[in-house]
Amino acid sequence: MSTTSNRQWVLKTRPREAVSEDCFEWREGPVPTPGPGEALVRVTWLAIEPTQRTWLNANATYIQPVALGEVMRGAGVGLVIASRTERLAVGDWVAGLTGWQDYVLTGDAGLFGLNKVPDGVAPKAMLNLYGASGLTAYFGITEVGRVAPGETVLVSAAAGSVGSIAGQVARLRGCRVIGIAGGPHKAEWVTRTARFDACIDYKSEDIRARLRALAPQGVDVVFDNVGGHVLEAALDHLARGARVVLSGSVASGYKDGDYGTAPRNYMQLGFKRARMEGFIFLDYVSRFPEAFRELAAWDAQGALHCAESIAEGLEQAPSALRGLFEGRNVGKQLVRVTSIP
Repeated sequence: MSTTSNRQWVLKTRPREAVSEDCFEWREGPVPTPGPGEALVRVTWLAIEPTQRTWLNANATYIQPVALGEVMRGAGVGLVIASRTERLAVGDWVAGLTGWQDYVLTGDAGLFGLNKVPDGVAPKAMLNLYGASGLTAYFGITEVGRVAPGETVLVSAAAGSVGSIAGQVARLRGCRVIGIAGGPHKAEWVTRTARFDACIDYKSEDIRARLRALAPQGVDVVFDNVGGHVLEAALDHLARGARVVLSGSVASGYKDGDYGTAPRNYMQLGFKRARMEGFIFLDYVSRFPEAFRELAAWDAQGALHCAESIAEGLEQAPSALRGLFEGRNVGKQLVRVTSIP
C-alpha cells in the first residue's frame, strides 16, 4: 500500500489507566521533503513494546516522556525512498526511532537516529532479536543474571518477546530453564518451540507448588518481567546466592507513579543471600557488537526461535500497545504499516 499523505498518531492526553485510542489523535499531513543531509524513509514495521506505556506518563523514567502533541515515539524499520545524504541511498533499509507514522526524515545516525540495517539481516529482525528485546534478554541473562552452566533459571512472561529470548539464551548457556506464562497455548509454545525445560501456566496452576516440584533446591536466577504476585512466588523459592534480574513489571500496567508495589517477602533476598538488580539494555551500548555476534551465530544455527504477533495497519498501533498488558501477544508485537515488495 502507498499513501500520498503522512498519517500519524499524536499523543493527545496522558492515560490514567489502560491505553486507548482516545489518548491519541490521528493526523494526516503532507509527506515531508528531505533537505540537505537528510533522507526520506517509508516506515514499514513498528515495534510495540511495554516500555512505551511508561513514555506516556508525565514523569520521566530512563528517558523523557513523549510530549503532548508529539508523534508517538516508537522503534521501526523502513525503506529510504529519497535521499540528499551520502550516508544513505535510495533502497537502503534503516532501523531506529521512526515514531508511529508513515514517513520520517532521517539526518544523523547514532543511538537514537536511524541506522542502516546490516547486510544479511532481515530488516524486521532489527525490532526483535537485534533490537531492544534481544539485547535486554541477552545482557539481562549474561551480565546481570550471570548465569552459569547447570544452574536453574526462572523466566516470567516467558512467551513474551523478551522473556522468550532470555530463556533461550539461558538454555544455550547450559542452564535448565523454567518459564511462567498465561494459558495452555503459551505454555505449550514455551516448551515445544522455545524449548524451555518446563513452563508453569499461572492461570491454571499454583506457581509455588509447581516450583517446589520443578526446582526442589530453588532457582539460581530469576528473570522477571511481571512483578506482583509472580515475583513474590519466585522470591519464596530462591536458592542461596540467587540473582533476581528486574526487566519489567507489566502486572502494574505501568501507570504513572505506580510501577508495582514492593514485594511483601523481599527479606527472602536477605535470608538467601541473594541480590536483585535492575538494568536498561542501553547500559551496554559499547558491547552491542558482542551481543549481535553471539545472537547471530545462534540464529544461523537455528538454535533461537523468535515469535511474532502482527497487527495489520498503522491504525492498529494503540490497540496493539494495550494488548501487551492484556496478554494477547506471543513473542514480539509488531505493526505492519505497509507492504513493500
